[in-house]
Amino acid sequence: MIGPLVLDGAALTVDRLGAVALAGENVALDPAARGRVEEGRRLVEEAIREKRIVYGVDTGFGGLADVSIDAGELVALQLNLIRSHAAGTGPPLAEELVRAMMIAKANALLLGHGGVRWEIPEALCGFLNHGITPVIPSIGSLGASGDLAPLAHLSLALVGEGEVMMNGEKMSASRALGAAGLEPLRLEAKEGLGLINGTQGITAILAVALHHARRIAVHAAVAAGLSTEALRGTNAAWDERLYAARPHPGAIRVATLLRKMMRGSTILKSHADCGEVQDAYSIRCAPTVLGAVLDVIDSSVKTTERELNSATGNPLCFPEDGAILSGGNFHGEPVAFAADFLAIAFAEVGSIAERRIARLVDPKLSGLPPYLAARPGLESGYMIAQYTAAALVSENKVLAHPASVDSIPTSGNQEDHVSMGFHGAKKALQVVENVERAVAVELIVAACGIDRLAPLEPGDSLVAAHRAIRSAVEPLDADRSLTADIEKMIELMRRGDIIAAARIEVPG
Repeated sequence: MIGPLVLDGAALTVDRLGAVALAGENVALDPAARGRVEEGRRLVEEAIREKRIVYGVDTGFGGLADVSIDAGELVALQLNLIRSHAAGTGPPLAEELVRAMMIAKANALLLGHGGVRWEIPEALCGFLNHGITPVIPSIGSLGASGDLAPLAHLSLALVGEGEVMMNGEKMSASRALGAAGLEPLRLEAKEGLGLINGTQGITAILAVALHHARRIAVHAAVAAGLSTEALRGTNAAWDERLYAARPHPGAIRVATLLRKMMRGSTILKSHADCGEVQDAYSIRCAPTVLGAVLDVIDSSVKTTERELNSATGNPLCFPEDGAILSGGNFHGEPVAFAADFLAIAFAEVGSIAERRIARLVDPKLSGLPPYLAARPGLESGYMIAQYTAAALVSENKVLAHPASVDSIPTSGNQEDHVSMGFHGAKKALQVVENVERAVAVELIVAACGIDRLAPLEPGDSLVAAHRAIRSAVEPLDADRSLTADIEKMIELMRRGDIIAAARIEVPG
């Protein structure tokens, strides 16, 4: 059990959000945040009593911001906002991504700037804790005025409309609410806008992508170590003096880890006097490339965690001086850039992994049997496994094109520059998942390379990693379909068995 996760508006992390969203654990609200939320709500109610013109409270939205709304229609205004903006299309987002969005939205509202009642974050927690997940189409957000369409579909379920998933079954939100003993929300002034304005779609998806990326990056280091041993490469190029002379933090961490994993290697000793001067870049530069990726992950995590604990709506309430201010905190550019950079950087993890796989299956480069087949010619071994890795890497080249350089004006040119961050976050997650598969292929192929060098063994940590791999994937003694092997390896990676066996820490 991971939860409950206690939200306070200030301390939500990428890894905590990712773990709880994936596991479906419970969420609670910090009671200390209630005062902040109620103070922000008080400002909205004062503005209504004083008949002040406040965007989104008694005006229309976007290009209709100059239309005044009568006091008797303020509640209808909010419900109409949710209904009209729930205009997404396409396949639904994965349930864990929607859970992450609900957690992120509840957390942001606890800062008190949203002007909503305490009942709003409470309702989000109610859905999470009863296993009710709104069905949210994956296409519709431009990542500018917040993730309007996705968050509107989320909010539609809160008011008892739209569809949800519950206990693995798709059903109407009203039916799910009844089964859970929950009442549908009745939105008050500004609360619809408070729910749909914000970057919680982009940020939640990016957070889940980063949560996975950290874990996969460690497996990529293990794969690089196993491949280096199987290819009889040297660790001389990973000398700590070299990395002290160019002290990028990630590269230092990876080089240190790779040196540690190769300690005790009899393979390394066996070719100490082979006469080879230096290895190919995919081996020699592995710490440099993967280390640079770790540095990007660290930077993206900082940006994402800052966003998770920020107020990204509009307008925002400031009880300390009584101000309600309209601004642009909803624009997704900071996290859009982080998503694009993650996709670009992580694509390189798959790219360099595929190059090592290609070397492992090429007897002219590896000195190993062709395609690592038990009976080359009669059998093709891992020939097509390299094709699969190449296909994943090629797809990532397209997905790595930055989304944030695009913009299409909307809402009568009122919203004339958008971030496309939601699209960028989805692409980043797809790149991460593709790389996970490519690294799984490298682990399988490299483990076979180690088999072919027996009785020589790699370093002690890599022996343990190899043993963990063999607990799930059998040696390749004859040709077989490799699809099940790849899926088993992915499951092994997700359970963390390889990292645990090798006693390696996930960077964080």
